[in-house]
Amino acid sequence: MSKSAVYIINFKVLYNIINEIKNLFNFDLINFENEKDVLKDQKKRQDKCFIVLTKYDSDYSLIDKNQIIKIEKYPFSFFSLVEKINSNLLMQQYDFQSNININGYKLDLNSKIISFKNNKLKLTQRETEIILFLKEQKVPININILQKEVWGYAEDLETHTVETHVYRLRKKLKKAFDDLNFIKSDKKGYFI
Repeated sequence: MSKSAVYIINFKVLYNIINEIKNLFNFDLINFENEKDVLKDQKKRQDKCFIVLTKYDSDYSLIDKNQIIKIEKYPFSFFSLVEKINSNLLMQQYDFQSNININGYKLDLNSKIISFKNNKLKLTQRETEIILFLKEQKVPININILQKEVWGYAEDLETHTVETHVYRLRKKLKKAFDDLNFIKSDKKGYFI
């Protein structure tokens, strides 16, 4: 998931203020003149969670209303604004993590449950990490890369441990969903 973003539409003063202290926040800050430019940039950056700050009462029909914070009262409390931004981004992140689509399956990171149609399967943290890592890859991933990226590469960890985890996960998926092809493997490694 890319970093969250706060888009400011046609509110240069607020942009300048937040930009001065943006290193205190865990989001990108971008200034725009209009809504259409926001959507173009958002699609290009593929932000999953973003907020639009504006002082104008506009239609903003292209942007989800839950992603807009309008500043209507002046003067406003800067701390209240930051609190709204943070809570809005947290809610969006929670919603996003509750509904990750992987080849027709729904993965809920909050509860660590993967589901398909009416079947559900509870996953461990490590199993969730394996699935997420493989989902993001464009090519098959070999055991050593999986070991390094998911396990953080413990030198005393044998590749057999990684293979066993993947084997057990595939077995659980087969039992719950009758699917041997959710995690595939070939000579180059594992992939989804």
